[in-house]
Amino acid sequence: MWLTSVSSQTYEANGIHSNDSDEKNEALIYGKRLSSVGPARVTGDLMYEPSNMDLAMKLHYLRVVYLFEVEAMEVLTMPRFKEAIFEWLCYYYESCGRLRREDTHGRPYIKCNDCGIRFVEVKSSKTLQEWLQLGDHSLQHRLLVPDHVVGPELAFSPLVFIQMTALKCGGLAVGLSWAHILGDAFSVAEFMNLCGQFLKGLEATYPANLNKSPPNNAHKPSKPSSTLGSGPLSLKQVSPVGDHWTFPTPCDMATFSFHVTATQLAQLSTKTGPFAALSAAVWRAIAKVRCGPEPNTITVVTRGVANGKAEDSLLRNNQVVSSVEAHFHVATAHIDDLAMLIHNEAQDERAQIEEVVGQNPGGSDFIIYGSNPTFVDIGGADFYGFEVKGMKPRLVNCFVDGIGGGGVVLVLPSPKSGDHEVDDNNGKIGDEGRIVTLILPKVYMEELKKELKEEWSLIA
Repeated sequence: MWLTSVSSQTYEANGIHSNDSDEKNEALIYGKRLSSVGPARVTGDLMYEPSNMDLAMKLHYLRVVYLFEVEAMEVLTMPRFKEAIFEWLCYYYESCGRLRREDTHGRPYIKCNDCGIRFVEVKSSKTLQEWLQLGDHSLQHRLLVPDHVVGPELAFSPLVFIQMTALKCGGLAVGLSWAHILGDAFSVAEFMNLCGQFLKGLEATYPANLNKSPPNNAHKPSKPSSTLGSGPLSLKQVSPVGDHWTFPTPCDMATFSFHVTATQLAQLSTKTGPFAALSAAVWRAIAKVRCGPEPNTITVVTRGVANGKAEDSLLRNNQVVSSVEAHFHVATAHIDDLAMLIHNEAQDERAQIEEVVGQNPGGSDFIIYGSNPTFVDIGGADFYGFEVKGMKPRLVNCFVDGIGGGGVVLVLPSPKSGDHEVDDNNGKIGDEGRIVTLILPKVYMEELKKELKEEWSLIA
């Protein structure tokens, strides 16, 4: 096992939140320390080749924040956490590698050289309750997770950052910054949940596989490329970014999260389930408040099917990416019609995406999130399975960066009944509640919130 450490009060590389000129942020977090942590055993000279779907996601980044009560820090010291990480990373050695390019076509691959993940230690002047009560808490929660991007030197860019924030009250925030090329939100949940097992002193239920091959999650196109026309509606080609994998959002974006109770979900009166109902409500609200043409085409991202628990634990982008087109006025449509359209008429575009990306995997760059208004269902992701010595998170929030101007709507699970419920002044969120995170153009965010409040009372 190995560990390198650098102490810093104002670490700024790779976009981690630290800016001396920003007094507000400095008042919330301070005293950063940076280190690198790798697996306990040498992996060997292995190469991990991302799939075409992985490459389609390479400009996107997932940021996940876990908030824990005071008891978490009482039983979990930083040395204990790092000790668990050493063994944990043996199971996910590709996350500790660094990107390279093939000599012939420039296709990216991961060299599994055990360079490790970045580990950031931070202190906060706020208590857990104060973090939960911050006015624009979704924006402030971004301070609890690094916002790194890959590049411009691929060989020196970590794919994963973990930030441990010691809160004033003794609580704990764990922030995970994840290069989406590694896998989807369900891979993130499995990744962190296995870490929780090692924190308990348990071992994984399956042995570490040091001869692991990337899972074959390619989807054979049902039609030849000559019939694909203009290509998948959910995929947008962007200007080449080279080795600096960052996509400049074309407009100012705002982030806002709100809780939706089971009672509120029932008021949407649709039989298609929480995700389609919430997506329909937000889609129609966007159509009402957004200037210009209606967003008649949206992208829908849902969970893919895995063949058993072993495959479910593999890192990969197994999500289903679909497009939905409305051939009617969305702003005046009935919410049930929109929900049924999302539920029944979504066109799976994975095969076309993989074919298009595979035509020039070393030179072309794309985005999926924000190519259209994008609705992402991660309500089934087991984020609350990440436990610290048996204690579940008080709250888990998630964000996506590197998105297009269409924006992203994330539908996340809420704390389950019997664990730590969240009181949002409209009742407690139980097993059927959801957390919705909006990452949308700032120009109409306030009008959108007003519309959701007046039409559905979704926002307090």
